[in-house]
Amino acid sequence: MALDLPGHGASSHRAPGYDYAFADWLHDVLDALDALDWPRADLLGHSMGGAIACVLAAAAPSRVRRVALVEALGPVAGDPAKAGERVRDAVAARRDKPARPPRVLPDVDTAVAARLVASRMSPEAARLIVERNLRAVDGGYAWRSDPRLTWPGHVRMDEATIQAMLRAIEAPVRVVAADPSPPYFSPDVREARLGCLREASVVVLPGGHHLHMEQPDAVAAALLDFLRG
Repeated sequence: MALDLPGHGASSHRAPGYDYAFADWLHDVLDALDALDWPRADLLGHSMGGAIACVLAAAAPSRVRRVALVEALGPVAGDPAKAGERVRDAVAARRDKPARPPRVLPDVDTAVAARLVASRMSPEAARLIVERNLRAVDGGYAWRSDPRLTWPGHVRMDEATIQAMLRAIEAPVRVVAADPSPPYFSPDVREARLGCLREASVVVLPGGHHLHMEQPDAVAAALLDFLRG
């Protein structure tokens, strides 16, 4: 089961006046498990999806058998010294920005080019993401995703809090990480977080943050034996 979280892909957006708080993602996943009548499941997540999987495994250990992660091991940490700045930016993003009509893109290639400006990845990987996230409108295409997803969050856990949360995970964890690593998930951070887990292993592969799309066979080989265990 591959989930489109609210605001993503073909899923509906949160209602006006509601936010995309990190804790709500946990209940979205649990609601899906309940709807499927799955008392327990393996979780597989990339990036933010991996962060959600980690926190859910800590929050509801009886629902999670194994946790497989690509380029993630807990949420991105926040600097406690910047907490005031972060909450001000988050409030301003929600209160001060006028609503804008959806941007219309003339064709898929233009959308792919825009995605490549936003983040570094191969054109092939960008096309996979873009084609999933476009809807046809008059004059071309518009993004399916909710623009509110780009707003900064009000609060981020600091590193000590993240590590304490990881210590609550009971399930085995496998991490597939890219080399070179992004600055927010350095090898030092990764090793410190791995040391918080009861049972953990890591596979490092050459590539970028989206290596699961750039090297699907290698990533599958690193995960399938773990998930079948």
